[in-house]
Amino acid sequence: MFRGFNRILIATAAALAALPASADVYKCVDADGHVTYTNDKSRARGCKLLSSEMPVSSVPGPAATQPKPAAPSGGFPSVSGDQQKARDGERRRILEAELDTETKNLEAARKALTEGEAVRLGDERNYQKYLDRIQGLKDNVALHERNVDALRKEISKLP
Repeated sequence: MFRGFNRILIATAAALAALPASADVYKCVDADGHVTYTNDKSRARGCKLLSSEMPVSSVPGPAATQPKPAAPSGGFPSVSGDQQKARDGERRRILEAELDTETKNLEAARKALTEGEAVRLGDERNYQKYLDRIQGLKDNVALHERNVDALRKEISKLP
């Protein structure tokens, strides 16, 4: 019983959706020459009624494409080879210093984890508190390991 009713309901909804919607559409031009379209009769004073024979699409057109920037011209500033080598050397020095610092932080985090696993604090009678503290230490070690890996990868990309 309900299956037949559902089919009729779906068929009716599909038929209604397929019917074209129609309304009077007015073209309005203001004093500055800007064109607007409306179907609101109260705002359409002094506007021209578009022919109902000519369908008006309410679907927006394709988005306007942005012009691509022009290729760099001969006057575009460039960097000399020596200057680029100096920049690359400075970048390598900074990354290696960061790697050294991060490696030391990783060693300290691993030491803190080892010491933390060996000791159970007095307020950790509940085993979950201990596990939560240890998980925080493990997360800190993992963070420093990812940082070290990222810095090594970045250094390996340098010329």
